[in-house]
Amino acid sequence: MTKKTLILLCALALSISAAGCGKNNSSENDSTSSSRVTEEKGMKGTRLTAENAKQVGRTYIDDEGTLWCALSGSGAEFEFTGKNLDIIIESDKVTSTGPRDHYSRLAILVDGERVVDDMLNDGIKKYSPIQGDTEVTKTVQIIKLSETAMSCFGILPINLEEGATIKPTASKPHKIEFIGDSITCGYGVDDEDPTHDFATSTEDVTRAYAYKTAQNLGADYSMFSISGWGIISGWTGNGEQHPEQQIPLYYEKQAFSYGGFDDVEAQSLDWDFSCYQPELVVINLGTNDDSYCKSDEDKRAAYVAGYVEFLKTVRKNNPDARILCTLGIMGDNLYPCVEKAVSDYSAETGDANISAFHLEPQKPEDGLVADYHPTETTHTKAAEALTAEIKRVMGW
Repeated sequence: MTKKTLILLCALALSISAAGCGKNNSSENDSTSSSRVTEEKGMKGTRLTAENAKQVGRTYIDDEGTLWCALSGSGAEFEFTGKNLDIIIESDKVTSTGPRDHYSRLAILVDGERVVDDMLNDGIKKYSPIQGDTEVTKTVQIIKLSETAMSCFGILPINLEEGATIKPTASKPHKIEFIGDSITCGYGVDDEDPTHDFATSTEDVTRAYAYKTAQNLGADYSMFSISGWGIISGWTGNGEQHPEQQIPLYYEKQAFSYGGFDDVEAQSLDWDFSCYQPELVVINLGTNDDSYCKSDEDKRAAYVAGYVEFLKTVRKNNPDARILCTLGIMGDNLYPCVEKAVSDYSAETGDANISAFHLEPQKPEDGLVADYHPTETTHTKAAEALTAEIKRVMGW
């Protein structure tokens, strides 16, 4: 994450505070948008609960029945039977208070084909992914393509036509949780100019290694990833530590976002780990810490110590999961520290259900995207390597 992006994040936080309680500004356009949101939310519909839809990743249902999505890859899946399907999406306060580069990006897939790919630039949007005169049965996926820190969106209860039904898609044979940073989010993968800065419009988690690995393995997934964040420090261009950008601070929360779930902050909500117990947790953190630690032995030792403590938190909440710690795609300087953290943790706790795995750094011939992040080619190679390692250690 660049210095410019960090400045934008600070500006966004200030603009949200200035708006007052997360409400829209009082311009005519915002008032119109707000009234439309109120009107749509006043309609009765079918809430997307576990009884009728698979909730993907960490999602949150508010008192009005809106299913909120913050983290990359989060959303909902269901099998729809009927003629016409409308899906109404509510944006968070970032649409009216934040920069355009931070709006949420979402996709809607029907039977695996992406039929909607859109930026949420309005308070509420309606999509009609299935339309016709003949009853059909289709699998529908709603996926948040962009990351949590910048913005969130909510899926309103669905107004089904008479005779139409929805039911959850089947659970897949395996469950994985990915914990990471911008690489896991798919930062910049849709922008082939490495000199360009961050924008949610060029993020696509489905083109990144974690999502691809889950697809390779036929596994359900959940992700907790934030661009620029690390174990003990977020990305820094001047050597100063950014301790407020530590994944361990919020891992036990719903998410972290400058947006939110209407008037509820994602980071104010504890996450119920019983909702999703993975067989495997993959941790890919250290790329941003490296910008702070570099070759300083004291800082590297602090990274190892912080990593060990985070592993204890992960284990507490995922008691039966295998933990796989990896690093390398955007640099592997701290990989020896990852190995030491795994070794120190195992020695201290006696927990042997954990290992480390080195991922090859990106290669010049495979290209670079925004802010010198990995291309889809690099992500695909990383997913293939990680898939093979998971099959080896898990026996899948």
